[in-house]
Amino acid sequence: MEKYYYLLLNIGSFLFPFLFSFEKKWMRFIRFWKPYLTSILVIGIIFIIWDIYFAYKNVWGFNDRYLIGLRWWKLPLEEWFFFLLIPYASNFIHYSVCYFFPYIKLNSKTAQLISLLFLGFSFLVFILNLDKIYTATSFGLFAFLMALQSIYQWEYARQFYISFILIYIPFFLVNSTLTGMFTTHPIVFYDNNENLGIRIGTMPIEDSFYCFTMLYGSVILFEVLKRKWNYTTQLSYKN
Repeated sequence: MEKYYYLLLNIGSFLFPFLFSFEKKWMRFIRFWKPYLTSILVIGIIFIIWDIYFAYKNVWGFNDRYLIGLRWWKLPLEEWFFFLLIPYASNFIHYSVCYFFPYIKLNSKTAQLISLLFLGFSFLVFILNLDKIYTATSFGLFAFLMALQSIYQWEYARQFYISFILIYIPFFLVNSTLTGMFTTHPIVFYDNNENLGIRIGTMPIEDSFYCFTMLYGSVILFEVLKRKWNYTTQLSYKN
């Protein structure tokens, strides 16, 4: 059963949010399947390409003990699923918060201040660690996203900054499982010469920043596509 470990972790993380997408009493989230799946697919492909490049550079690797054995471009099938299923489940949490707690959000000034602080911090880490490819890219992409957020001041951040705290709990558990907190050997292992060497549990701190970038990037694209394709029904985001 060990070889199904990563696959079952993906499916278990995805299953409940996916099934709840079809409920008809509250959110009826499946109404938004086209922009939601498109946004996840587009952003997911970007991060999969990034993942493939780093796998070829041996920035990280994967333990065959916990894999079913199918690989494309050095990535196991389970890793491909990760960048599609985990964002689906994670951002479903965000939109559940939007729906059930629409008035729990930061004011615009606070959200902007947080964005600027994140921008300054991540850009500094990026500049100081250009010799570490995982650190530089994860903090660099995060800094770029925060720069865009600071310029355009998308209102989605007012609630996403809060909902990400909830999202981070299952993300931490899933990534900790992948990095060896609950297994004899890690499923995903890293070349620590390419990261800061700072771990949150067993998870490199860089994982938290690429996670935010991937998820919030998907949220922004989802909202853009929702407007572009004339989805008039809103989940929340009421001022």
